[in-house]
Amino acid sequence: MDIVLGLQWGDEGKGKFIDLISQNYDIVARFNGGANAGHSIERNEKRITLKSLPSGIFMEGVENIIGAGMVLDPVNFKQEVLKLQSFDATIQVEKYLAISKKTHLVLPTHSLLDVFMEENPSYHTIGTTKNGIGQAYANKVLRQNVRVGDIMKPDFKEMINHILERDYKQLIEYGQKLPPLKNLKNDFFDAVEFLKRFRMIEAEVFLNNSIKDGKNILAEGAQATLLDIDHGTYPYVTSSTTIASGACSGLGISPKKVGEIYGVTKAYCTRVGNGVFPTELFDELGDEIRTKGNEFGSNTGRPRRVGWLDLPALKYAVMINGVTQLVLTKADVLNGFESIAVCTHYQMENHPSKVISGLAGNEGEIPVLQWIKGWNTDFTKCKDASSLPTELTQFLEFLEKELEIPVSYLSTGPGREEIIRMN
Repeated sequence: MDIVLGLQWGDEGKGKFIDLISQNYDIVARFNGGANAGHSIERNEKRITLKSLPSGIFMEGVENIIGAGMVLDPVNFKQEVLKLQSFDATIQVEKYLAISKKTHLVLPTHSLLDVFMEENPSYHTIGTTKNGIGQAYANKVLRQNVRVGDIMKPDFKEMINHILERDYKQLIEYGQKLPPLKNLKNDFFDAVEFLKRFRMIEAEVFLNNSIKDGKNILAEGAQATLLDIDHGTYPYVTSSTTIASGACSGLGISPKKVGEIYGVTKAYCTRVGNGVFPTELFDELGDEIRTKGNEFGSNTGRPRRVGWLDLPALKYAVMINGVTQLVLTKADVLNGFESIAVCTHYQMENHPSKVISGLAGNEGEIPVLQWIKGWNTDFTKCKDASSLPTELTQFLEFLEKELEIPVSYLSTGPGREEIIRMN
């Protein structure tokens, strides 16, 4: 099993890379997150964002698995599948998608509880997508949730009605404005009937048997390393395990079975929502990078915060994931800049620190920037490493030396085919 995951705060371009290499695999499996994820993929000059579906869904003959480590919203899932089929009618989602029976469900009141907690001054404002993902994971840990396999039980409807009525009553007592409960129930149960069209499997058994049969599996992560619930910049993180070890727990596959670990990073940094961001740019340069890079949330449309590449954070992400190959995206966005900056370390209380900011709650670090000569050459049409501008090649060599891993792939533009294999 190989793994692809993000090394920053998300939006690194994982979906495009997975879409490219998935043709080399028999199975693509998502191991974490829910519809708060957004993997954008371009096909035939059109763009679509996958939220819960694995990015291998475009490849005919490739099995796609929604793993036990995910949470699945039936209503959002139905909308996503219908939108995908409208985008490309040739994609046979029902044929090539299976869902773990152990995947937990996101219920309609989960998103309403998310909204309440985000807007109520009694709670921290995290800046979530308000899709109920955190509530679903919380109820999973509390052992109060329901799973995909439960939808076939004879008392499933009774179970859901009890939970929805309990949560709805609680929200009314909180003074929350709510849509009619009847509408929530109808939409949810309609979506559950749609969900029943898909294969529900013991995914961990299927995946391990597939490995025994010599099949190649690609594990796909959502969000990114610095949003990990345990190792990210808490509390401004996601609700699931986003790092390489999460692929093993989320899919039920032994770490002994892991091969390559691809880490995807931009040539600069972005972040959505609240939380520490030492290299953030607040000037016209940041606005220019945001516009050139189309840095707006693929799921929410929110403008992303933009900053220079944070090398201590990147080294940390490489370390805890055991990354073996680096995939660099968005270097083309920096084309034309006379010079670009990289944060090499932080200055704290008169002494340097090469530890990632935010892990110990230290928000006063001053990023120390190293300026590097930019590349004023359009390399979007380059087909191999030998034709890249010298300054860009030197930047890649700098990253390889600092991170002690190879830059194996370089994205040269937003299109699916605009990527170079470096070695």
